[in-house]
Amino acid sequence: MSTKTLYERLGGYDAIVAVSGDLLPRLMSDSRPKRFWEHRGQDGIDREKQLLINFLSASSGGPMYYIGRDMKTCHKGMKISEADWTAFFGHVNATLDAFKVSPTERGEVVGFVQSLKKDIVEA
Repeated sequence: MSTKTLYERLGGYDAIVAVSGDLLPRLMSDSRPKRFWEHRGQDGIDREKQLLINFLSASSGGPMYYIGRDMKTCHKGMKISEADWTAFFGHVNATLDAFKVSPTERGEVVGFVQSLKKDIVEA
């Protein structure tokens, strides 16, 4: 078992920034989850991206602090459906493929993301 954190094994801050920079445009250009970003200014999108970076960094054992709201609170009322989740998860997998994330780390990332579903999907 590696003593390195998932954050370190994924490549640290720069890798998480790159992954976030790949994932968000995928989501925003897909007609299924696209509605969640419509009518948002670039400043709001940039803030969301930084919150995502901080959340992923902190959650994977990195040095960043996540000061955003918990997942249940920040997704409440968005009416995220099972179909939305499936689309999102497909893009997560495509991003992991694009960055050639190894099977061990991929399994940890997928497990972590799946653990958030209960707090995000409500419809």
